[in-house]
Amino acid sequence: MSGDPLLIRAACLFVPLLAVTALAVHRPPAHRALGAALVATAWQAVTLPAVNLLAVRAGWWTFHADGGTVAGLPVDLLLGWALLWGAVPVLLRRPLDGRLPLLLTVAALAWLDLVAMPLADPVVRLGDAWLLGEAAAVLVCLVPGLLLGRWTLQRRHTARRAGAQMLLSGALMVGLPLLTTGPGIPGGVTGLTLVAQVVAVPLLLGVVAVREFVQRGGGTPVPYDPPVRLVTSGPYAYVRNPMQLSIVLTFLVLGAAAGDWRLLAAAATAFAYGAGLADWHENAWLRDRHGEGWDDYRAGVRAWVPRLRPWPGTAGARLYVAATCTPCSGFGRWITRRRPVALRIVPAEQHPGRLRRLTYESDDGRVRAEGVAAVGRLLGHLHLGWALAGWLLAVPGLGWFAQLCADAFGAGPRDLTPASAEPPAPQPHG
Repeated sequence: MSGDPLLIRAACLFVPLLAVTALAVHRPPAHRALGAALVATAWQAVTLPAVNLLAVRAGWWTFHADGGTVAGLPVDLLLGWALLWGAVPVLLRRPLDGRLPLLLTVAALAWLDLVAMPLADPVVRLGDAWLLGEAAAVLVCLVPGLLLGRWTLQRRHTARRAGAQMLLSGALMVGLPLLTTGPGIPGGVTGLTLVAQVVAVPLLLGVVAVREFVQRGGGTPVPYDPPVRLVTSGPYAYVRNPMQLSIVLTFLVLGAAAGDWRLLAAAATAFAYGAGLADWHENAWLRDRHGEGWDDYRAGVRAWVPRLRPWPGTAGARLYVAATCTPCSGFGRWITRRRPVALRIVPAEQHPGRLRRLTYESDDGRVRAEGVAAVGRLLGHLHLGWALAGWLLAVPGLGWFAQLCADAFGAGPRDLTPASAEPPAPQPHG
């Protein structure tokens, strides 16, 4: 039995929307709950279209809607679905004091979907294997979105939250505009490869900035889930807005390469937002939270134009270099000649533990890296050019491969000779 398509589409959108409104009015969400609802809904908004496109291709179900569609998918259905699986469980969990087990939430929302899908005919017409599509949606969309919302509420698994937010930002802020505009890069495969390499530089800047938020700040890029400590290390030692700069430069490169004014307009819009509303709001919030520390940092680091050398007030660290190893001590002297900023060279023999590789440790104890990873960290204390090379080693898999190569060429772990050795190099200044 088929219903009225207009009524079905209205119900799919407005029932979840009214539920979110009622829950928010009943108990206005605090910043953290609002952030949890936003990231959970964003996860659904990114993954549900992908699963539904797969469902149409696989014949699990098809959509039959006039108007209001993108790539054949009804926007109102997807938006209502994203709210139902994203914001609603987050906001509903709060009045229940968090006592809503994950398994029960998954079961309830999946059961509701199993009931609603057949009732959506003729807008949604189910195939014989539509339960496979339902299972895929639950596993790819519902469960990860619920976990992301809960972790945000509980301030747990910061690295996982930040990683998911980074994927969402890339999909919504870069992927969606590219899909919408469909820019053409001239030069075929060669042109596309060249542009991809250029774009990788600003994207790397944003990725490493997220890493610093997690490791040094204990937070994420979402404004409602921010770091609890002021972050002045990594890219933040060179420029104040590395993530926003990353997005602006990405759009500039893509717009210039494709000759597409829409992408150039997106770059201008992103810059205007970052330099205007975002800067005004963040400046007031950070000054209130960090006081003079923020004022000093803001005075020393520009918002959009990177410094060539790190800000002297950046977070300090120690690099342990073996004095009894000739190549190691030579490397220590090479570092010292480049006058590292906020980095002290210390003989590895003086470390209270037993070190077998070059080791980097931050003064606040939040970052520890060995081998090639330590090299990547220390390069950030030298110069912007060296810092970019060091940040490349943060790319998943690349650092591991570089360490494998280093070990193969004789830079592997070695036992230190217990000796009272002189430091491999004088202490740096500045």
